[in-house]
Amino acid sequence: MATGDMIERVLDILTLLADHPQGLPISDISRQLDLPKSAVHRLLAVLVGRGLAGQDEYSQRYRMTVKLAAIGFRFLAASGITEICQPSLDRLAARTGELVRLALLENDALIWIARAQGSLSGLRYDPDMGQAVVLHATATGKAWLATLDDAQAVALVKARGFVVPARFGRPIVRDEASLLAELALTRARLRHFHRGRRARHVRGQLRHFRPANTPCDRHHQRRRSGGETPLAKIAAIAPDLQATAAEIADLWPSRKVMQATMGLAPLKASNG
Repeated sequence: MATGDMIERVLDILTLLADHPQGLPISDISRQLDLPKSAVHRLLAVLVGRGLAGQDEYSQRYRMTVKLAAIGFRFLAASGITEICQPSLDRLAARTGELVRLALLENDALIWIARAQGSLSGLRYDPDMGQAVVLHATATGKAWLATLDDAQAVALVKARGFVVPARFGRPIVRDEASLLAELALTRARLRHFHRGRRARHVRGQLRHFRPANTPCDRHHQRRRSGGETPLAKIAAIAPDLQATAAEIADLWPSRKVMQATMGLAPLKASNG
């Protein structure tokens, strides 16, 4: 196997294992990736040797370790992204009493990178940190998709599939037709807010901003653990949400981080 092909297959295995935290037997990995078991075994041995994967002693299933996630969070910590943005998120969460999360848009995927909890009723477990936003099954994802044209939105969702994590329950969007219907509804809600001046520049329950000359878009969501937030409250907290988005946009260090840590020119900003 050529080096380039081997790297691609290793990344395919990591991606597959990331979607199956309970682990997978080598036969399932082989079948899903259409690779010989012998090749999968060799690649898994490399991952296990580097501490990126492990094999359960009893079930013989292979699963990811937390090492890769730790590497990612180590980069975020070193870059200063979370430290710079966290105080703004904390203030917004305290003012609204809501769960506030920050997502980064990169390579046509939204990734949760920071959070703040405003509710005082107890800690909320948030399993999504570091995970990609499920575009067709979350308010954040649908709000961003609604800013794209239908063809682009459908292509992005189809590339990932219409599946959702089990904890999401039965999804509203299950195919292209239901996706287009949901996006039309989301856009109608946006028009309603703009006409009524209830939540200027707020897209559903999300604030989207892109400072000039930065490599990536950011998405900012506040979510309520008890279900959808009443329209009156959305209107009431819209000024705080907008102010926080503007504040983070001014502080955002992405361009300097990209240049300093990777030695690359900044990525071209997305049109999303």
